[in-house]
Amino acid sequence: MTEPHEEDPEQEPEAIPLLAPREGVPKLAVSRSEITRAAELLDSGSGPFAVDAERASGFRYSNRAYLVQIRRAGAGTVLIDPVSHGGDPVTTLAPVAEVLSTDEWVLHAADQDLPCLAEIGMKPPALYDTELAGRLAGFDKVNLAAMVQRLLKVQLMKGHGAADWSKRPLPPEWLNYAALDVEVLLDLRYAIAELLDEQHKSDWAAEEFEHLRKYEASPTRRDRWRRTSGIHKVRDPRALAAVREMWIARDRIAQRRDIAPGRILPDSAIINAATADPDTVEKLTALPIFGGSRQRRSAQVWLDALARARTTEEPPDPHEPSNGPPPASRWSRRKPEAAERLVAVRARLNELSQRLSVPSENLLTPEVVRRLCWDWQPPENPADTAAVVDAFLRDAQARPWQRQLVVPVLAEALTTAGGA
Repeated sequence: MTEPHEEDPEQEPEAIPLLAPREGVPKLAVSRSEITRAAELLDSGSGPFAVDAERASGFRYSNRAYLVQIRRAGAGTVLIDPVSHGGDPVTTLAPVAEVLSTDEWVLHAADQDLPCLAEIGMKPPALYDTELAGRLAGFDKVNLAAMVQRLLKVQLMKGHGAADWSKRPLPPEWLNYAALDVEVLLDLRYAIAELLDEQHKSDWAAEEFEHLRKYEASPTRRDRWRRTSGIHKVRDPRALAAVREMWIARDRIAQRRDIAPGRILPDSAIINAATADPDTVEKLTALPIFGGSRQRRSAQVWLDALARARTTEEPPDPHEPSNGPPPASRWSRRKPEAAERLVAVRARLNELSQRLSVPSENLLTPEVVRRLCWDWQPPENPADTAAVVDAFLRDAQARPWQRQLVVPVLAEALTTAGGA
């Protein structure tokens, strides 16, 4: 197998700054007629589509797309506003979705954009993820700017990726930034594909892309309020009930107003209030954050949530119910044989990762590794170990290329660790 090209840390590749799209910044398609014309323009081109979307994470409650950028050879770039047309987005954007269904999509970090694009009726018939391709190629840096500089010798200027894309009108410099993100994607796709072919990893990438295209996240059974930052400091059941009630109150407000929950009330304020348990406006507003004018106006909302926590007949258990193994740091005490298996398996996977120049988490997700080592039941016949491991990984949706590579390694590690 061909080794991946190594970067010389002392000599950065010379890169040409990319400041503007080659055909200029396209006019933003907002109305139904403009969106239909954008679809017709894309249909006049050929080959795969470079696709990107901008959201307003950190500003809005929803994860919806506020801008969609698409580029195709022979058609150029179109910028589409999916929210300001005044109609149902799926219906209004149907002409674009229909054209997009005719060829491969090229995205960078596709898992971030596919859900919001699916919400507006856009789903790829085939997929190429340049970030994932970079990981399989053994790149240390797989952000778009780093990969473009390395492979295309082009420098993307830092821009507005973390901006509030729900803002209207969108500033011209933001639209310029958005258009540049798809300007380079098609060239990047062909460059990284050539490298993967040299490394004999193209088939691996194809399996990964198809898995990603079809992937549907299973609903988590974890209580979302338990993700509150700093909740590990709260162990008393009544205080945990206060965190829960304040989180729920905040979430309802955030969803109704379509504002990111942290902009309604920071997690740190919830933890402080749950711990201090104020029962008057004066006590609440004496706490950090709550003394501001905006929070003073909402003081009764938070006091009511704290009151509900005091009277609840079902305070939450401090120990969160778990669907999987406990943290690996506890294994040596609770299940030492599983801890031994985990050490052996991780060591072998790391060796394989270095040999193939593929991150170990792309060979097999850490969660699957932990579940295998925790739940492992050795077969009666040690010769069946590989078959049992393969069946486990198949149930865990590991791809064929992954199983082909890791099953022998895992079977040997489990046997060496005394697990078979």
